[in-house]
Amino acid sequence: MEQPERPRDASPEVTAYTADCRARIAFEVLANRWDSVVVYTLGACGPMRPRALVARIGGISPKVLNDALRRLEYNGLVERRTYAEAPPRVDYALTDAGTALLVPMRAMGAWAKRHADDVLAAQDRFEAQQRA
Repeated sequence: MEQPERPRDASPEVTAYTADCRARIAFEVLANRWDSVVVYTLGACGPMRPRALVARIGGISPKVLNDALRRLEYNGLVERRTYAEAPPRVDYALTDAGTALLVPMRAMGAWAKRHADDVLAAQDRFEAQQRA
């Protein structure tokens, strides 16, 4: 596939998140609020059954969890493992790609810890200006 010509003044860092760049995949994969929570929980706790995930995460319905697990499986971050037992048992575990994603997620968590108050204050200021 032919790459579009990059503007002369655009550095690789500037064009890293353009529409045709693969770096955007990481952000798109975790765009859903619950997907990153599921990945992080599986990374911290190891393979888990859906009911245990619901209990561990809290605030997520079984349907929403199922949707998140399907998206993560589709994107290759989670694998569904079934066991031939009675009653049937299923658990979910991170793939190598899912495990590797924990590193940038932890970095984003550190950023949030450091800057969340600034972001919330900016949002409050903006909303106050809009009301005025």
